[in-house]
Amino acid sequence: MADELPLATRTIALPETRLLDVLAGLLERRGAMIWRCPMVAILDHPNEAAVLQWLREFIQDPPALTILLTGEGLRRLLGFAERAGLTREFGEALACQPMLVRGPKPARVLKELGLDARWNAAAPTTAGVIETLQGMALAGQTVGLQLYGDEPNLPLMAALQQAGAVARPVAPYVYAPKSDDDQIVALIHALDQGGIDAIVFTSQPQYRRLRDVAQRHDLSDALLRGMARTRVAAIGPVAADDLARQGIRVDVMPTDSFFMKPLVTELVRAFSGSSAGEVT
Repeated sequence: MADELPLATRTIALPETRLLDVLAGLLERRGAMIWRCPMVAILDHPNEAAVLQWLREFIQDPPALTILLTGEGLRRLLGFAERAGLTREFGEALACQPMLVRGPKPARVLKELGLDARWNAAAPTTAGVIETLQGMALAGQTVGLQLYGDEPNLPLMAALQQAGAVARPVAPYVYAPKSDDDQIVALIHALDQGGIDAIVFTSQPQYRRLRDVAQRHDLSDALLRGMARTRVAAIGPVAADDLARQGIRVDVMPTDSFFMKPLVTELVRAFSGSSAGEVT
C-alpha cells in the first residue's frame, strides 16, 4: 500500500490557482492530503485597448521577431483576438512570424495551432532568452514581446535596446489576489508549526503574495521559519530562481520538463527515494 500511495500521510500546500484541481488530483491519487490556498487569480489585462492596438499592429505591420514568454500569454492574446473578430488575421500573421519561445508552455500552445517556434531559448528563463538573442541581427528591427503578466522584464528590454532593436511589448494578463488574508495567515502558521510537509510553487507571484501577507501581519519571521522546515518544490527554473532571489531554498524541481506531472514525479522521489516511477 505504501508503494501505491507514496505520499500517504504527507500534507502538501498548493498556492496554484488555474490548474489547482489538476495538480491536487495528481497528488491525491498518490495519497497526499492537500492544503488548498490559491494565491493569485489570472485575469485579462484591464487595458483591453492597449492589447487590441498591439494585435492590430502585429497584423498590419508584423515585427521581425516575436518573443513569447508564456503559454498563458499566448492563450490570452488568442482570446482577445477572438473577441475582436481578429482570429483569422492574427493566426495568419503568427504563421508567417519568426518566433522565439522561452520554454515548453508557449511552444505547446503554438503546437495546438499547428505552428512551431523557430528558436527555443537556451534555457527557459529570461537569461536563456537573452543568450539566444546574442548573434541575431536585430539592429533597427522591431521585436514583439509578450510579457509575463504585467512584469516589464527590464533585463530583456535592456538587452533588446543594446542590440539596437525596437521592442514592442504587450501584457495580455495580470495577477490579482485570490485567497483572502485570513486563509494565507492560517497557511503561514501551519508552515511555522510543521504542519505542512511540502509547498509547491508554479509561478513567481505565488510566493510574493505569501510574503506580502506575512509582512502585513507581522509574520515574516514565522514564514521564513516555516519555509526553512518545509520541502519547497518549484515547477521550473523561473519560479525556482525567483524563490532563490528571495532567500528561499528550493528542494524539488524537474530537471528538463517543466510541467505538473514531472513535478509530481520529483515530489514522489523526494519523499520515497529515487526508485519511484514516473507519474502518468
